[in-house]
Amino acid sequence: MTESAPVRLGVDVGGTNTDAVVLRAHRIVGVAKARTSADVHSGIVAAVRIALDAARMRATDVAAVMIGTTQFTNAFVQAKALNRVGVIRLAYPASTAIPPFSDWPARLAGAVDGGARILPGGYEFDGRELNGFDAGAVRDVVSEFAGRGIRAVAISSAFAPLNRAMEDRAASLVRERLPDAHVSLSADFGRIGLLERENAAIMNAALADVASSVVAAYGTALGQIGLRCPLFISQNDGTVMSASEAARYPVLTFASGPTNSMRGAAMLAGVGEGIVVDIGGTTTDVGFLQHGFPRESSLSVDIGGVRTNFRMPDILSIGIGGGSRVLDGPDVRVGPDSVGSDIVTRALIFGGDTLTATDVAVAAGIADIGDRSRVRHLSAALIDAALHAIRGGVEEAIDRMKTESASVPAILVGGGRIIVEGDLRGVAPAIVPEHYAVANALGAAMGQAGGETDRCFDYERMSRDEVLAEARREATERAVESGAVAATVRITDVEEVPLAYLPGRTVRVRVRAVGDMKLEAAASRPEAAR
Repeated sequence: MTESAPVRLGVDVGGTNTDAVVLRAHRIVGVAKARTSADVHSGIVAAVRIALDAARMRATDVAAVMIGTTQFTNAFVQAKALNRVGVIRLAYPASTAIPPFSDWPARLAGAVDGGARILPGGYEFDGRELNGFDAGAVRDVVSEFAGRGIRAVAISSAFAPLNRAMEDRAASLVRERLPDAHVSLSADFGRIGLLERENAAIMNAALADVASSVVAAYGTALGQIGLRCPLFISQNDGTVMSASEAARYPVLTFASGPTNSMRGAAMLAGVGEGIVVDIGGTTTDVGFLQHGFPRESSLSVDIGGVRTNFRMPDILSIGIGGGSRVLDGPDVRVGPDSVGSDIVTRALIFGGDTLTATDVAVAAGIADIGDRSRVRHLSAALIDAALHAIRGGVEEAIDRMKTESASVPAILVGGGRIIVEGDLRGVAPAIVPEHYAVANALGAAMGQAGGETDRCFDYERMSRDEVLAEARREATERAVESGAVAATVRITDVEEVPLAYLPGRTVRVRVRAVGDMKLEAAASRPEAAR
């Protein structure tokens, strides 16, 4: 460890606890865990102050703060404070059969649907125009939105990932009439697949006001502590984006919590390939590590019942956690109901009246928290049955995430890890690293800059080697543009998918690159010297 190395502060805001980790030169020098407060932000302040005290550092020593949050996901799923969104789809006449919002749950559509219009435009798979762009039609629709008070607009176009020109032109026309509107373009989010990509753009626009207020509140909270360094927000691929980018693209934070836990677990255990089991208060998330990053889902992902196709980690969640209710009877059941953040008042070991998985772990002697005398009355049969149910649920989830029968290492992290002990079927070994309870905050602190390209190429026009070289170059350039040190950028994922339903030898190529963030040590920053 060098004293001149930049100090990173990682924060993860969970449903029960807010965790913080101080990291210098890839070494943990301070950790903290505080109750997540009702206003969220005072919990962040408490955790950060404790972590800095533990590291014996001042706020001015910190070069960057990385925050992982579920607030945007929760706001969308719960339909809280969402904007009404006007939707412009540039694809007429090819896509009129399924209009925007067709596959949305009624509750969410009712909160977000601000009207949708399908206009001429869009492209074919090879970049040719599907239909010409009609500027007059776009202006008419924008005037209609303005008359109804719509201030958030989502724009989608057929095959926009290949050519976004029409989406950009439409966005310029929206801003001419509505200069203060939040405009989300599908090309910034999803991949090939119009409906799913369009949904991602709508979701992003719906969260515009929530994102602006949350990011501003984070800045205020950190300012109270005296932190004047850059603020970054975790994305769901293990990289980070600036606070201003997070305010513009909040959907890219969805599922960043499990991603952070997996990244942190990989570092703590020194394992780049294997299974991560992140046990929280309500659920257990199981994912697969590849090159130290979560394996990405190749399927459409539902968020609150809305189907999307933007990048998401391949995570399997089960309703078992430290706060899971244990129901006694002929067949003992654990979860999916949970006391969640109320575990500190409702669990038996804390004086409550609800039997939880944590109570069972304490009664079995595999955990030592709370008042064990309050669970002495539990029978050995109940304890064994509950532990068997917990272990069985976790082992089944692991088996479903594996791609081969051979045993792989499994890393157990998360505050609820105490409910599982010993080896697990199908993995070898089961690893419980030091600082397992704050792997999520560590993963946030480790956030890197990333870049990705996702395009269709015709292998009859370019050789495979030429295509991959171009895709790698594009991904690398985008990582550097996002703030990565060029010398540290590496390709972490290459995917080729032949599109058999299209003519020629068309192949969809996706390449992802990541690199270390450009950060200054606090001692070299002008504000640190003042």
